[in-house]
Amino acid sequence: MTLPAYTGARISGCWSLTTRSGSGEDSLDRLLPGSPITAPRRKSTSQTKTEPPLLRTGTRTIYTAGRPPWYDEHGAQSKEAFVIGLCGGSASGKTTVANKIIEALDVPWVVLLSMDSFYKVLTPEEQTLATSNDYNFDHPGAFDFELLVATVKRLKQGKSVKIPVYDFTTHGRQKDWKTVYGASVVIFEGIMSFADKELLELLDMKIFVDTDSDIRLVRRLRRDITERGRDIEGVIKQYNKFVKPAFEQYIEPYIRLADIVVPRGGGNMVAIDLIVQHVHKQMEEVSKAVLASAQQTQPLPQTLSVLEGTPQVKGLHTIIRSDHTSRDEFIFYSKRLMRLLIEHALTFLPSQPCTVQTPQGQEYDGKRSFSGKGITGVSILRAGETMEPALRAVCKDVRIGKILIQTNLDSGEPELHYLRLPKDISEDHVILMDSTVSTGAAAMMAVRVLLDHEVQEENIALVSLLMAELGVHSVAYAFPKVKIITTAVDKSVDDFLQVIPGIGDFGDRYFGTDGGSSGWSDDEEQERPKQQT
Repeated sequence: MTLPAYTGARISGCWSLTTRSGSGEDSLDRLLPGSPITAPRRKSTSQTKTEPPLLRTGTRTIYTAGRPPWYDEHGAQSKEAFVIGLCGGSASGKTTVANKIIEALDVPWVVLLSMDSFYKVLTPEEQTLATSNDYNFDHPGAFDFELLVATVKRLKQGKSVKIPVYDFTTHGRQKDWKTVYGASVVIFEGIMSFADKELLELLDMKIFVDTDSDIRLVRRLRRDITERGRDIEGVIKQYNKFVKPAFEQYIEPYIRLADIVVPRGGGNMVAIDLIVQHVHKQMEEVSKAVLASAQQTQPLPQTLSVLEGTPQVKGLHTIIRSDHTSRDEFIFYSKRLMRLLIEHALTFLPSQPCTVQTPQGQEYDGKRSFSGKGITGVSILRAGETMEPALRAVCKDVRIGKILIQTNLDSGEPELHYLRLPKDISEDHVILMDSTVSTGAAAMMAVRVLLDHEVQEENIALVSLLMAELGVHSVAYAFPKVKIITTAVDKSVDDFLQVIPGIGDFGDRYFGTDGGSSGWSDDEEQERPKQQT
């Protein structure tokens, strides 16, 4: 499965970890009445190994894009995520209820976490029992509650986590785990969602899905035969031996712990509407991003480095800041300034003393710095992408990542819509590139994404052609170890969040989209950075 190409429209986000088929499609418990209950055996996992599954509604497509959009002045999430726990018997419709809640919530950042991902790794003896349908998967001891509690804690704090991928065919975890990011709402569903005291304390709302036992049996037959490659005799044997007794002993008594009981599962829209109303009320209390504007009265931070204002640099600024500069000249002189800026940024990377022999047979004591290996450039799309050629020109083997962050026009908050980072980026020095930084909100979100991928804060350099003092203070206050490198710092930001006196909308001027321009000439097409999809 591939994510749809970004078209400029607002896209909401949802992580779904309940995929049970190897096809990459999300399982919404939508087994059609009358559908056959026999099917060829196929691989079945607790979640997809490809891109996160999509949740399509009548009016929109929901998929995960990254992190929640609000942060306090320290760069931390200003409020913990709201965690909803769904409990109920096997095949009671918990996933269906969860997805209907997501559709009705209409909030951009939701994580759907399935308890199926947290089955313990079986011993060889237990594997043998599982193969013959003699292992009890419906017992509390079958789940890795230690990992589960730690995972929910991190998600509640807005941090990234790695989720195991459980294979129901081999009864084991796959090698590759899935990375999931924090959200404003976390929905956690499973048959033992209320079984652990520490886990129970993390839940802000507890929902029990109550479905007739005959309906649950029919659903389980269809699911296990069509999706997990089981035979009908084995499914019935397991149901009578483990599933039904476990429900009566361990699951049904949890109904007294529930805040809300949903009879009939996903078909009960009255109950789902009540749940959504309560969550919306909780979400209204979430504080919006607070930037460190109070810090503007303080001197500029020591982590800031401004390129020396030589006559050449001042001359380049004069050209690109002028509203009379043609687009061709704007691109040409911006590229010159970018090259100077990147060269300046590279001086902050560590180097090692080394001695080389010259062609004259003499020794020269010099420095060996990074040539590209160990460096990753990450551009904040779209304007930050214009800085990539300058970085590639001076770092031969540099790797490139991309982040697309846009401001939600309704909330005024930055939202992360696309992310592609190289593997093992945590070991690299990262040059985070954006053409201009005004409030610092997008830069702060980008830094948080890098930190989520285990990049060390001191190894991040935010590089921008032009910054406002507000953005400098905001980033430096939130992330005091991040190096901030620019060619100039302007005093203020206008009502449209543009730097003043500024440079205008850099992306529009560079790509020729200002003033209603919508196309590229044949001569200009080669200048255009290609948008990644």
